[in-house]
Amino acid sequence: MRCIIMANGQYGANAFYKRKFPEGDRIICADGGANYAYQLGWYPSAIVGDMDSILPEVREYFTSLGVPFTLLSCRKDETDTQAVLAMAQAMGATEIIMLGTLGGRLDHTLSNLYSGLDAIKQGIKITHISPAVRVDLVNRELAVKGQKGDLVSILALTDETQGVTIEGFEYPLQNVCLRKSDPYAVSNVMTGTNGTVFVREGILAVFHYGQS
Repeated sequence: MRCIIMANGQYGANAFYKRKFPEGDRIICADGGANYAYQLGWYPSAIVGDMDSILPEVREYFTSLGVPFTLLSCRKDETDTQAVLAMAQAMGATEIIMLGTLGGRLDHTLSNLYSGLDAIKQGIKITHISPAVRVDLVNRELAVKGQKGDLVSILALTDETQGVTIEGFEYPLQNVCLRKSDPYAVSNVMTGTNGTVFVREGILAVFHYGQS
């Protein structure tokens, strides 16, 4: 099952999301992410959070439709996005698309990226998508589809990633170790429409610009 998580971050043009995500996916909103679901005309399966950022009219609207709300304390040891990720996993999601998780505050962006590590270890596919960039979390293999000249950067999210091999890029790598402390695999360029990223051990974040 594919699940879309909507956080309360930056989105951009609604047309991008309407084109990219046809109806049919299960949607869970983290608090103010419901404001964007409302704008897009999407119907969430649940809304989770301390409800400090959802607009009153949006809360009233989804309440009238019978959308279930899970109210969290404003004093808690996890973010709303972490709580929604846990709910998606409990629902049996095998793939999670995260929207509104990139851009804006850097601490929120980093928190959102790191929040997916446990899910990746459990075999769940995690992808963050915005009009500007797509970020895939990878612990095995990723097929990168785009256009010649697309910019792709690769960063280690675990302390070390062993056996990293990338093909289809101007600067290929063959069975190397990428470390968080030495983030040199940035600003690579696709040489065609297809590339591959492979890692034997550890977790990578693959940033793909120009994919929208």
